Amino acid sequence: MLVPRMPPPGLTVKTLDHGEFNLASETPSLMSLVCFYRGLHCPVCAGYLKDLERMTPSFAERGVTTIAISSDGEERARQMADKIGAAHLRVGYGLPLSVARLWGLYISASRGKTSIGIEEPELFSEPGVFLIKPDQTVYWLSVQSMPFARPNFAEMAQALDFVIKNDYPARGEYAGEV
Repeated sequence: MLVPRMPPPGLTVKTLDHGEFNLASETPSLMSLVCFYRGLHCPVCAGYLKDLERMTPSFAERGVTTIAISSDGEERARQMADKIGAAHLRVGYGLPLSVARLWGLYISASRGKTSIGIEEPELFSEPGVFLIKPDQTVYWLSVQSMPFARPNFAEMAQALDFVIKNDYPARGEYAGEV
């Protein structure tokens, strides 16, 4: 189980316009925000990623880099980037589901076309949001089995102000016996 203060699994994916993303090579001054999304077929993801696109400059002001990643191929990732107007947000694609599982993401099977008429992939990962410190340890994570009720990016940015001001440590780190 992935817990705060431990290193996350390796993560390397292609991006649409920024070359290869390798988490181990990221050098944010505060953290990297990694947002895993379900894919082009998900209307909830499109709205969520529009919000992350809008908030990316605010995160950058706080020293946080952002990326949205799915298991979609390049063509579907490009369609999603166009749909959300991705100008600041990096969009990664081709996430192997074996890697998604290492990150603790839930995997779902296709149920055909979604409410917006786009076919779901045979298998895809459910959402997750992670903040990774420059020392390559997990600071914060949220993993979901459903597309609904995700963490709010504006609230995260405000919380980061508190984290910065108070040097607040990662919590939920205890992995011993209880």
